[in-house]
Amino acid sequence: MSRTIIVSNRLPTKVQRTDDDLAFTPSEGGLATGLGSIYRAEGNVWIGWPGLVADDETERQQITTKLQADSMQPVFLNDDEIKGFYEGFSNETLWPTFHYFSQYAVYNEQHWETYVAVNQKFCDAVLEAAGDDDTIWVHDYQLLLLPQMLRKARPHSTIGFFLHIPFPSYELLRALPWRTQLLEGMLGADLIGFHTFGYMRHFLSSVSQLLGYPSQNGRLELKNRTVLIDAFPMGIDYERYANAAASEVAQEHEQNYLAALPNARIILSIDRLDYTKGIAQRLRAFELLLQRYPEWQGRATLIMLVVPSRDQVAQYQELKEEIDELVGRINADYRTITWNPIHYFYRSLPLEELTALYRMAEVALVTPIRDGMNLVSKEFIASKADRSGVLILSERAGAARELSDALLINPSDMNQLAEAMHEALEMPEEEQKMRLANMQALVQHYNVYHWTELFMNRLAYTKIKQMTLATEMLDATEATTLRQQYTTASQRLLLLDYDGTLAPFHPNPQKAAPSAEILETLTTLSADPHNRVVIISGRDRQTLQKWLGHLPVDFIAEHGVWLRAAGQDWTLFQPMRNDWMKEIRPTLELYVSRTAGSFIEDKDFSLVWHYRRADAELAAVRVRELISHLSFLTSNSDLQVLEGNKVIEIKAAGLNKGTAAARWVATYQPDFILAIGDDRTDEDTFGAMPKDAFTIKVGRNSRSLARFHVPGTTEVQELLQSLAEVSVPQ
Repeated sequence: MSRTIIVSNRLPTKVQRTDDDLAFTPSEGGLATGLGSIYRAEGNVWIGWPGLVADDETERQQITTKLQADSMQPVFLNDDEIKGFYEGFSNETLWPTFHYFSQYAVYNEQHWETYVAVNQKFCDAVLEAAGDDDTIWVHDYQLLLLPQMLRKARPHSTIGFFLHIPFPSYELLRALPWRTQLLEGMLGADLIGFHTFGYMRHFLSSVSQLLGYPSQNGRLELKNRTVLIDAFPMGIDYERYANAAASEVAQEHEQNYLAALPNARIILSIDRLDYTKGIAQRLRAFELLLQRYPEWQGRATLIMLVVPSRDQVAQYQELKEEIDELVGRINADYRTITWNPIHYFYRSLPLEELTALYRMAEVALVTPIRDGMNLVSKEFIASKADRSGVLILSERAGAARELSDALLINPSDMNQLAEAMHEALEMPEEEQKMRLANMQALVQHYNVYHWTELFMNRLAYTKIKQMTLATEMLDATEATTLRQQYTTASQRLLLLDYDGTLAPFHPNPQKAAPSAEILETLTTLSADPHNRVVIISGRDRQTLQKWLGHLPVDFIAEHGVWLRAAGQDWTLFQPMRNDWMKEIRPTLELYVSRTAGSFIEDKDFSLVWHYRRADAELAAVRVRELISHLSFLTSNSDLQVLEGNKVIEIKAAGLNKGTAAARWVATYQPDFILAIGDDRTDEDTFGAMPKDAFTIKVGRNSRSLARFHVPGTTEVQELLQSLAEVSVPQ
């Protein structure tokens, strides 16, 4: 029976030493909550670091035995590994870069080497625990290399990866010396998840620019696999916070707090100590509120809870000092005998006390400079029950993509943030409740359990989709079956691509004329009255007419734009326009001037940029740039950008080889269909064919919608020749 293996840097249980023994404390994090129902299921396991350095073998065995009883498997790290892997590369290199604080990033080769080694240590632990049929779900930025390590060891395993922090833009990621290794590491997964579409878009752009893999609808086309990239906004355990807030303990805490702050209008700020959270900016905006609206002096109180984190790191120490100084100065400037503007706590609180603060707060300030999701905003919403309250939320938090009823602000704009606080304090209670109710419905439905189920279902679907694209080699047995069905059929349809199928590619496309052998084969096949031979190509109609027009074959030219039945005139598939070409052509000319060996082919209703003769390394860079450029130019238009074999074509959307081929199938209703093609544009043809059709992908890459594949044009020629021999009258 297949199992699920969850892998993260930290286990959902933290192990600590006490004076007497070891203490095992459950984590209160959202991830541990959401995945609890998975890893505790029979046979499943969670693999990660237990939170302490254990050099003594007896102690390690004690920890392992205790954790295994609760479906966990520890990965033990020593002091050097923690310093180089976690404190070093993970938090001094990846964390600031991914959060747009690249000025804090440290590029240390030794840290990188330790990061690689620890990822390999995690890989070894997973391989020891997981079987070939198990599903592996890897989490977060500490383990970016792990999916590819696992893929190399277990090529057919089902592997998911989720990043819990933002993914930066290409311009930031490219600063990392190890950028390609990190991307390739993530691409070992079958499904890669992010909190928002924006992070997903940044990742796809980086992969395109740095690795050259094309994507369509979130699917990355690797050399031998398709990887799905998608957005899965993480939720919280809504009922846990709602129930905690409604508990007698929380209500008692709330009453005590309110008694200590009579008549106060409470604004709440809760965050971990981190330069990404915008805590100092929040304090300055609160000070601006008091300056700009003196009526809130003596009335509005900011309760600020900062949870200690990494306070041994220089940037965090400096941030702590800045916060301390700001709180001290603002309180000194504005406090009165009966009122303190800021109540500042540097500690964490138990759940009931935390939800009591959420309950009593009129306004919640969640204003990070950059954040993956930010679950504090959702915790506040879940804790409010039927009360009133206003959420002020940074537009740069992932949660802003969902919680549109919050007051969304730019966290760098002190004026906007101060005005938002004033607006929140002045907002009518009816509007507050309406906004909260809308957000509560969303947060309650899209909770952490929904997030987990959605990701796992999508991962299973992705693997099934990959399997449907895994074609079989057209071996001797299948070839014999094909010939037998061809022989007995009375109405046959042969859909044959040209370049890369009937003829090998040539550096100069105009010199890829058909050989005498293929002309003879096509002549024989098209002479059989039971056959309808269709040349279905992206080439222009004039070239196809010159090379093959003397044969009694049908044509589908320019990916379905032009059609011609044997012996008839050329017709358009549908009315077309080409006035857009004069606007797009200058862009292609620019890339021709920058890429020696490339050139533009003008067709009646499309433009093609050829780069087969260009330097391979330079072309790889230019292709990604051009596709990004063209995608921008053609957005919100009826044009599409097609990436073929060493070509990029711009043409009308919705018209392809498949739509044209389907017309032939409907018109002639054959009882035998053979469709052969070699590149991405031929996938449309394969997808339009009935399930019993013989569809064949040409090339070493066996991933296709086609049923079978053959290595190259030589094998296509041999297959067609064998069919031609059947067609010769006996």
